[in-house]
Amino acid sequence: LKCFSKNIEKLPWDKIFTEEKLGQAEKTELDAHLENLLSKAECTKVWTEKIMKQTEVLLQPNPNARIEEFVYEKLDRKAPSRINNPELLGQYMIDAGTEFGPGTAYGNALIKCGETQKRIGTADRELIQTSALNFLTPLRNFIEGDYKTIAKERKLLQNKRLDLDAAKTRLKKAKAAETRSSSEQELRITQSEFDRQAEITRLLLEGISSTHAHHLRCLTDFVEAQTTYYAQCYQYTLDLQRQLGSFPSNYLSNNNQTSGTPVSSTLSNVIGPSVMASTSSLVVTPPSTVSDLKESSGSRKARVLYDYDAANSTELSLLADEVITVFSVVGMDSDWLMGERGSQKGKVPITYLELLN
Repeated sequence: LKCFSKNIEKLPWDKIFTEEKLGQAEKTELDAHLENLLSKAECTKVWTEKIMKQTEVLLQPNPNARIEEFVYEKLDRKAPSRINNPELLGQYMIDAGTEFGPGTAYGNALIKCGETQKRIGTADRELIQTSALNFLTPLRNFIEGDYKTIAKERKLLQNKRLDLDAAKTRLKKAKAAETRSSSEQELRITQSEFDRQAEITRLLLEGISSTHAHHLRCLTDFVEAQTTYYAQCYQYTLDLQRQLGSFPSNYLSNNNQTSGTPVSSTLSNVIGPSVMASTSSLVVTPPSTVSDLKESSGSRKARVLYDYDAANSTELSLLADEVITVFSVVGMDSDWLMGERGSQKGKVPITYLELLN
């Protein structure tokens, strides 16, 4: 009991804290350099956590999915692969286009859009994986590793400071020579322990500059991943826009009736004159020319505007910029012509062709 009481007397931390707050006890101040390092480490920790969490929200907006991924990570298990939003939209478009008919203008456009959305979904998945590996993981390692070590040593430093302050207080209160000599020896020991712990903490804190340099490299990797992602998305959508630009401004609808709203005016209102100006050089087949060809028994040369993959053996695959012979067959769907390339023959969609004079 005496030993316990003695230990309690040596570590009156609560009392010292209270007296320091009231200005009744001396507080050992850390040097300015160490205080700045501590402030820098705390600031780094706070902002790293905020950036890390918001990046996770950016890459995975669904909170339930983030929680699921967190649980699997803690269980050290791989999270099941799930279809993302662009991929799901793409699949819906492809299914709809297939049901409406790949030979119809709308059905074909839906399939093309769906394929593009799926490519965007794949690029999105690659962005998430690359960012998690090269950006989020290093930030998380700092929070859960380096900073925890810093916090542990900082707490030890705080305890050593309280021991030193307690020793100083006992020395002031010592009156007898024997008690004073013992208090001075205790002060020397606690001062030495405090100085040693301050040096350990300082060395750890000075590593924050290296942490900033490492996080800068990780940030560069993240920006590069985003650049790649957005460049891919731009290229995919630009290619899609060019393919959709091959459709006539007034084309026959799926029920063989003329659409009431011209596509060109609609696009102009939606995407603006600047974008329309960039696509104004595209030459498309006037419907009247196609109608003249269908009513005649002759054939015409046509340039292929975009690649086309045949859906079955009755169709002819096309390559952009090649020239083929086309002619009409009685009873054929209004959106198709018969194409001929050497010994190959098959149906081709008129929206992929430019009739040559």
